[in-house]
Amino acid sequence: MESATFSGASNSFTLRLALSNRPGTLARVTQVIGEVGANIGAIDIVRVEQDTLTRDITVYAARNDMSEQIVQRLDAMEGVRVVHFSDRTFLLHLHGKIEVRSKMQIRTRDELSMAYTPGVARVCRAIAEDPRRVFGLTIKGTTVAVVTDGTAVLGLGDIGPEAALPVMEGKAQLFKEFGDVNAFPICLATKDVDAIVETVKRLAPGFGGINLEDIAAPRCFEIERRLKEELDIPVFHDDQHGTAVVTTAALINALKVVGKAPRDLKVVMMGVGAAGTAVTRMLMDLGVENIIGFDRKGALHTGRDDLNDEKRRYAEATNPDGVRGTLKEVMQGADVFIGLSVPGVIDEEDLRHMAEAPIVFAMANPDPEIAPERAWPYVAVMATGRSDYPNQINNVLCFPGIFKGALDCRARDINEPMKMAAARAIAGTIDERSLAPGYIIPSVFDQRVAPAVAEAVHAAAVESGVARKTN
Repeated sequence: MESATFSGASNSFTLRLALSNRPGTLARVTQVIGEVGANIGAIDIVRVEQDTLTRDITVYAARNDMSEQIVQRLDAMEGVRVVHFSDRTFLLHLHGKIEVRSKMQIRTRDELSMAYTPGVARVCRAIAEDPRRVFGLTIKGTTVAVVTDGTAVLGLGDIGPEAALPVMEGKAQLFKEFGDVNAFPICLATKDVDAIVETVKRLAPGFGGINLEDIAAPRCFEIERRLKEELDIPVFHDDQHGTAVVTTAALINALKVVGKAPRDLKVVMMGVGAAGTAVTRMLMDLGVENIIGFDRKGALHTGRDDLNDEKRRYAEATNPDGVRGTLKEVMQGADVFIGLSVPGVIDEEDLRHMAEAPIVFAMANPDPEIAPERAWPYVAVMATGRSDYPNQINNVLCFPGIFKGALDCRARDINEPMKMAAARAIAGTIDERSLAPGYIIPSVFDQRVAPAVAEAVHAAAVESGVARKTN
């Protein structure tokens, strides 16, 4: 089955149907749903009348257009009336997915006088006298701004700040759910680098960290660099570094499964944008010496005269043998393929010509560079970015714990030692005796991950000298 045919909750909906109370009516309804290619979840009776049964049917579709097809066909059936259609994903997003709540109730004059005026003035004066106390006496010390301009949202591209807001809300949810870190979405109505940097700088006093999200390359590189230089709180572009941390964690464990060492690998990297560049740098820190990057025009090498500044720097730091050629040519003898690009760029023939016990991380979303069903017969370890296959490389394994650790020690930065500590902590949550080709990376719901990452990041921050609080 191709990945594009997977029926999941993201495209699920509930139909309320008034059905003629005659044998066979429900069977005809379920047949229509199956013929369109969707799956049926729950079937519930809402109301029973003499001639009519009202039922709610939950349907899991593979594509958005399936719901319209099903409704049209059911409406045309004798003895069936569609009373209501509810898209379950849209219902979940109604009025947003996050809210601000007070940590205490204010019911008396005493409580009001302490939480607000006049008592709050004493706290304000204490912070004015010692600005470091803002971390402990306000929300700043536990709160992250999730900042985007809406130019590189998921697989949707430049959809604007308003359309990006549901994703940023989701990110804030994940921060709280997995790391107990407060987060708030900041969607900016500008693509100008100077304006973004200046805006974030002006907002920074209210936050303990900045998570940059879904900002297109190459602007994201300059925005992150300048903010890291000009702010004294952690700045982290998750699309780059979160992906790099979790990919590195997955590779650490995959290498244990196949019995190879980083220094002996030939790695082919398809896609050298923000994420691909960060993954490459981190794998080099891990000890990988031979990485060959690819864009749409072929291998990146210093002899190409069509490279922008970022790609030229990439070519200078990688491909030590100056390899040229197509992806199909360079895949021959490769130990690892990492895809952060587009669907369908490699096939079974490419996998057959890789080195013994090849590792394939096909992370294009929603459809990977090669469908796992096609790859499994030819690879030793397969991972994707999808939740419906084993070995999901998902940034949620990383960013809640990284920021939790950074905030707890009031770090000024999230540096390379902290990222590597996070990767090793993620990998280390799987006991080596439990490692298997289908289990190299923990589940996103593994409650051990975020605390382990936070502890490791905290220790690395202290050791590397960026922590303001060392106990």
